[in-house]
Amino acid sequence: MRSYSYRVAGEQTVTFVPESSDDLEEFAAWVRREHGRVIGVDTEGTGLDTYAAGNRLRTVQFGTGTEAWVVRVEHRPQFEAAARNALLGLPRIALHNAPFDWLVLDRHLRVPMEVLAHKTVDTRILAHLLDPRGPEDGGIGHGLKSLSQHHIDPDAPDTQEGLISVFRQLGHTKATGWAAIPSDHPTYLRYAGLDVIFTSRLLDVLGPLVHERSLERLADFEHQVARVCATMERRGVLIDKPYVDELSSRLATEAEHHRNRAKRYGVSTIGSTRQVADALVAMGEVLTDTTASGALQVDKDVLLPLADLDPQWERLGVREPNPLADAVVRAKRASKWLTTYADAMAAGLDERSRLHPKINSLQARTARMSISKPPLQQLPGGDSTIRKAMVAKPGNIIGSVDYTAIEMRVLAALAGDRAMVTAIRDGADLHDFTAEQIYGPDFTKRHRKVAKTTGFAKVYGGGVESIARQTGVPEADVRRAIAAYDRTFPGIKRYSARLTARGKYGAKELISPTGRILPLDRSRLYAATNYMVQSLARDVFAQGLLGLDKEGLTAYLRLPVHDEVIFEVDEDDAFEIAETIQATLAVADFFGVPLDTEAELFGPAWEPSATRYVRTGDGSWTRTSPVSDAA
Repeated sequence: MRSYSYRVAGEQTVTFVPESSDDLEEFAAWVRREHGRVIGVDTEGTGLDTYAAGNRLRTVQFGTGTEAWVVRVEHRPQFEAAARNALLGLPRIALHNAPFDWLVLDRHLRVPMEVLAHKTVDTRILAHLLDPRGPEDGGIGHGLKSLSQHHIDPDAPDTQEGLISVFRQLGHTKATGWAAIPSDHPTYLRYAGLDVIFTSRLLDVLGPLVHERSLERLADFEHQVARVCATMERRGVLIDKPYVDELSSRLATEAEHHRNRAKRYGVSTIGSTRQVADALVAMGEVLTDTTASGALQVDKDVLLPLADLDPQWERLGVREPNPLADAVVRAKRASKWLTTYADAMAAGLDERSRLHPKINSLQARTARMSISKPPLQQLPGGDSTIRKAMVAKPGNIIGSVDYTAIEMRVLAALAGDRAMVTAIRDGADLHDFTAEQIYGPDFTKRHRKVAKTTGFAKVYGGGVESIARQTGVPEADVRRAIAAYDRTFPGIKRYSARLTARGKYGAKELISPTGRILPLDRSRLYAATNYMVQSLARDVFAQGLLGLDKEGLTAYLRLPVHDEVIFEVDEDDAFEIAETIQATLAVADFFGVPLDTEAELFGPAWEPSATRYVRTGDGSWTRTSPVSDAA
């Protein structure tokens, strides 16, 4: 038996590493003795991509606040069995970022995620509920290191960075070191043990704080949501590998084409802010935004309007597109899509050609979900270039159900604005209704765009300049549109003012109707409405996912993207199941406002730009014609 000592908050701790059958007997005896406690659990593997080829589980750790056991399971069946038996037998376990370890143990140790989930306390969830801010926003953050240093011991080591330093000493990189470092390396074993010791101690600190803030029900809710999202991640999505290969080649060619276009205007490196800015000024463009260092800013927010494009890459129709701005944004997009999506998809496939994007069920200050590896929530709406790489197995089709303008409807419900609530109840298209109120019955497509963007600005905190840039409308016209909007929906302005005043003169936090704590920044009080609306819209969606799970529909679900759920279903049952998912997600009365949903059936690929069937709230299915992808 190996053992390693380490002082934590002035107290001696010890980590044991079994080496023999007798040592495993001691470990099993310890598990029996500690059966009545919540035991910290963690894993170490060869990398973070659980389902990628060659990924392996190396150790499973168990511990309390003073004692840890590191079971080296890699290529050791007897030790695997000991760790598996402990996990199956322990009544309660604590994990930090539980979904990751659930899936690792499910795949590599054959301990079903469902067995682990119902007895898990996730200290990351508890920490997020108490303070959802990251360090960049003045919060503690949600990593084990930052939380341990704040709550337990200011000198708590950064175990990951410590190991990376060891990797370099051994001649390995951050990417290769996890698989290459000997599993009996003392630093590796000591840090593995410390992770569960800190997790156990975190639970002792965070648990009472969650109780003090009456967050137990919300914590249980988040654990259930994490389980449903982890189930989707485990199943993954089937990828059309030949299409991805062709897409990689096409994107590389496209990026090179647009880089060559940029070179015609003196820009040899599209990533050079100085080159792009100087060339645009030489072409007669007026640039006013600057970076923190004082350089002229030429990011996407600046370049898209110059290229006569809105954030959805649709033509604004307000100017002649600047050819350099157009070339730069298109070259950057093609390069990003190549590395972030096409290459990432090809590299992340499992042995069944399935991709397992990481679903972060509790993210951001507002708790909004996100997806990484690849970041599918960042794709522009309606564009199928990346989406159609995700396909159904033969005989199945892909579909989706999305909430209809959920954030605007949540805002209407919270604010109690009579005009907006009435329009929604009457089944009006909210953006058409707003445009008509502002511009009259003869409003144009551009008028509708301004009305829509103004409405979203009320949610997201955007100002005159932002709306003007997104719509191509002069700022004077935007100010008039905002004034007309406020006259049409006075309740929205009053509600936002109440939230802002609360942050300015009262507590530095809001409490949502679901009990979620939403800290405010005195320098960004305009974001208060966004925090409340986005958080509540997210909780509605999360509750919908639990509703689908209760109805036994989780097996069909593939991805949660913003306020939309992607599903795969047998073609013969497609309409029936789509209607059931749609009905389950819909909310008939949300503080007096209906939260309607829309179902779509695409075919064998997730391809919104192709022919599809759409079912809105009236219950009828409509076949739509194809539209072209964004340019």
